[in-house]
Amino acid sequence: MAHKVGPKGQIVIAKEIRDRLGLEPGWLALQRLVDDHVEVYFLPPEHTRSLKGSLAGYSKVQVAAGEEWDKARDTAWKKAAEERTKGWLP
Repeated sequence: MAHKVGPKGQIVIAKEIRDRLGLEPGWLALQRLVDDHVEVYFLPPEHTRSLKGSLAGYSKVQVAAGEEWDKARDTAWKKAAEERTKGWLP
Protein backbone atom coordinates (compact mmCIF):
# COMPACT_ATOMS: atom_id res chain seq x y z
CA MET A 1 0.00 0.00 0.00
CA ALA A 2 1.72 3.12 -1.16
CA HIS A 3 0.26 6.62 -1.09
CA LYS A 4 1.76 9.87 -2.27
CA VAL A 5 2.38 12.65 0.20
CA GLY A 6 -0.06 15.48 -0.55
CA PRO A 7 0.88 19.11 -1.17
CA LYS A 8 0.34 19.93 2.54
CA GLY A 9 2.43 16.97 3.73
CA GLN A 10 -0.64 14.85 4.44
CA ILE A 11 -0.78 11.10 3.92
CA VAL A 12 -3.70 8.67 3.78
CA ILE A 13 -4.06 5.85 6.32
CA ALA A 14 -5.33 2.94 4.22
CA LYS A 15 -8.95 1.93 4.90
CA GLU A 16 -7.90 -1.61 5.80
CA ILE A 17 -5.61 -0.25 8.51
CA ARG A 18 -8.21 2.24 9.81
CA ASP A 19 -10.80 -0.56 9.99
CA ARG A 20 -8.44 -2.96 11.74
CA LEU A 21 -7.50 -0.35 14.35
CA GLY A 22 -11.08 0.88 14.73
CA LEU A 23 -10.08 4.45 13.86
CA GLU A 24 -12.82 7.01 13.49
CA PRO A 25 -12.88 10.73 12.69
CA GLY A 26 -11.78 12.81 15.66
CA TRP A 27 -9.11 10.43 16.95
CA LEU A 28 -5.78 11.99 17.89
CA ALA A 29 -2.74 10.85 15.90
CA LEU A 30 0.49 11.00 17.92
CA GLN A 31 3.64 10.98 15.79
CA ARG A 32 7.23 10.44 16.78
CA LEU A 33 10.43 10.23 14.79
CA VAL A 34 12.37 7.01 15.41
CA ASP A 35 15.69 6.78 13.59
CA ASP A 36 14.73 7.11 9.92
CA HIS A 37 10.96 6.50 10.17
CA VAL A 38 7.80 7.85 11.80
CA GLU A 39 5.68 5.91 14.29
CA VAL A 40 2.04 6.90 14.64
CA TYR A 41 -0.14 6.05 17.64
CA PHE A 42 -3.87 6.77 17.78
CA LEU A 43 -5.92 7.87 20.79
CA PRO A 44 -9.72 8.01 20.77
CA PRO A 45 -11.45 11.29 21.61
CA GLU A 46 -12.87 11.90 25.06
CA HIS A 47 -16.04 9.93 25.73
CA THR A 48 -19.15 12.02 25.14
CA ARG A 49 -21.89 9.38 24.90
CA SER A 50 -24.36 8.73 27.67
CA LEU A 51 -23.73 5.71 29.86
CA LYS A 52 -27.36 5.58 30.94
CA GLY A 53 -28.48 1.97 30.99
CA SER A 54 -25.04 0.55 30.19
CA LEU A 55 -25.04 -1.58 33.36
CA ALA A 56 -28.69 -2.64 33.17
CA GLY A 57 -27.73 -6.17 32.13
CA TYR A 58 -25.72 -6.63 35.32
CA SER A 59 -28.41 -5.73 37.86
CA LYS A 60 -32.02 -6.66 38.47
CA VAL A 61 -32.57 -3.57 40.61
CA GLN A 62 -34.62 -0.77 39.10
CA VAL A 63 -35.19 2.52 40.88
CA ALA A 64 -37.80 4.99 39.71
CA ALA A 65 -36.93 8.65 39.31
CA GLY A 66 -38.04 11.11 41.98
CA GLU A 67 -38.35 10.31 45.67
CA GLU A 68 -37.45 6.63 45.24
CA TRP A 69 -34.20 7.60 43.49
CA ASP A 70 -33.39 10.25 46.11
CA LYS A 71 -33.91 7.73 48.92
CA ALA A 72 -31.75 5.08 47.18
CA ARG A 73 -28.96 7.62 46.58
CA ASP A 74 -29.02 8.83 50.19
CA THR A 75 -28.95 5.24 51.49
CA ALA A 76 -25.99 4.39 49.23
CA TRP A 77 -24.03 7.48 50.32
CA LYS A 78 -24.72 6.72 53.99
CA LYS A 79 -23.55 3.12 53.62
CA ALA A 80 -20.41 4.20 51.73
CA ALA A 81 -19.59 6.76 54.44
CA GLU A 82 -20.07 4.15 57.18
CA GLU A 83 -17.75 1.71 55.39
CA ARG A 84 -15.04 4.32 54.86
CA THR A 85 -15.12 5.59 58.46
CA LYS A 86 -15.21 2.19 60.21
CA GLY A 87 -12.83 2.26 63.14
CA TRP A 88 -12.34 6.04 63.03
CA LEU A 89 -14.68 6.90 65.87
CA PRO A 90 -14.98 5.19 69.26
